[in-house]
Amino acid sequence: MEIEFQNVTYRKKRFVLQDISFKIRQGYITALIGKNGAGKTTLFHLLLDKTAKYEGKILVDGADWKQDLAAHMNQTAFVSDEQRYFMDRTARENASMLQWLFEGFSLSRFQENMDNMNLSVQKKLCELSRGEYLKYQLAFGIAQGAKLYLLDEATAGMDPVFKRDFFKMLHTLLLDEHCAVFMSTHLQDEVDKHMDYIVRMDAGRIVSEHAAVCRKEIGNGKDQKI
Repeated sequence: MEIEFQNVTYRKKRFVLQDISFKIRQGYITALIGKNGAGKTTLFHLLLDKTAKYEGKILVDGADWKQDLAAHMNQTAFVSDEQRYFMDRTARENASMLQWLFEGFSLSRFQENMDNMNLSVQKKLCELSRGEYLKYQLAFGIAQGAKLYLLDEATAGMDPVFKRDFFKMLHTLLLDEHCAVFMSTHLQDEVDKHMDYIVRMDAGRIVSEHAAVCRKEIGNGKDQKI
């Protein structure tokens, strides 16, 4: 799945996303960087909000994003601090109740993902730490067979050991699942080590978009030129 923003402008109260143009490429991690208030989360919600009205075009594989929005949302996983699940229910209960919303959802794969992340499916989501909740959302997204992963500051405060495993999982997904990852971050070391493309945002505008000069491949430490 490849996403392209073409001259998108969106107004919400006094804030404006203006003339946004960039690509989220399949098989790569695209970083969205910028100060707090730059518009990063608002940009994510243009893809997630069914009622968002904007000028310009958002394309998925060359077709209008809103043309078959239900199908695109079925293939999109959003990982953030937002409480978009049933927080007073267990991880297993959430998966059981929500699986019917996603055509390709696999409960067995969800269980496998949770096991790999050392998370209990019997724990209520409200009892999870921030890091555990973010891991749960990633496990859920993988189980639904997502082709687009939107990660909003997902690694902020994450344990360094798990962070390395987290990026290994992302790169495995990119290789095996033919998907795209779009993540906001303010951590420069993540940008330097793990990102393939960098989109820089400031005050509601895209000020630059470019390929990373190089990053170290996960697992073997070799430099990979982009």
